[in-house]
Amino acid sequence: MSKEWILNIATNRWGLNKKKNSVGPVAEWIRECSPKKIEEWESCYKDKLKKFLERKKIYIKPDEYLEDLGKKLYTKISEVLKKEIEEVSEEDCIVYIKNLVINRTFEGYQTEINTIYSILEKELGVKLIPAPDNWDRLYNVDFYIQVKDKYIGIQIKPVSYNQTPEIHKWKNWLEKSHKKFKEKFGGDVFIVFSVKNEAGRKEIWNKEVIEDIKKEIERLS
Repeated sequence: MSKEWILNIATNRWGLNKKKNSVGPVAEWIRECSPKKIEEWESCYKDKLKKFLERKKIYIKPDEYLEDLGKKLYTKISEVLKKEIEEVSEEDCIVYIKNLVINRTFEGYQTEINTIYSILEKELGVKLIPAPDNWDRLYNVDFYIQVKDKYIGIQIKPVSYNQTPEIHKWKNWLEKSHKKFKEKFGGDVFIVFSVKNEAGRKEIWNKEVIEDIKKEIERLS
């Protein structure tokens, strides 16, 4: 398993599986070949690879070409990768782990909030203002919308789909602080839950909240 993992990393890193300049568009070719057996695929692939190489003016046999790619992979692993691994210190590993869980996690969280922030501004057609730092502690509010002399609070909560059945717990926990916000500033606080979709992009999970915010803006106008 560990050997496969190393081979995978090195092959991807040095592009030895790229369709344009290495092994050809294999996913496309196998559909064109429609092989019933692996032997049919091997024969068809080598025929296509031969023509592929000729177009690039590489005049060697497919078997020799694949063997050469394998040798390149071995060189990268045995010389380059090995040397890089030897240069990794214990301190490097400690710094990396700390950076991973603190810096990168925070940066990812901020990116998620900023993505949803942009979506909200576009959908609502209003300016979202970052809340003062102490509002996060006092009212659990990340942004606010000013309507005349009133404020509407917005809190963005990144969640995963497996957490969505528990969303009512978030709402119950935050209810008291959001009530204090409304008493002081006149507007409701809305929780916007963000999740990753299948394409890995951030989106608003509870999309109905956009209409709710619009109604609150209208009420205070």
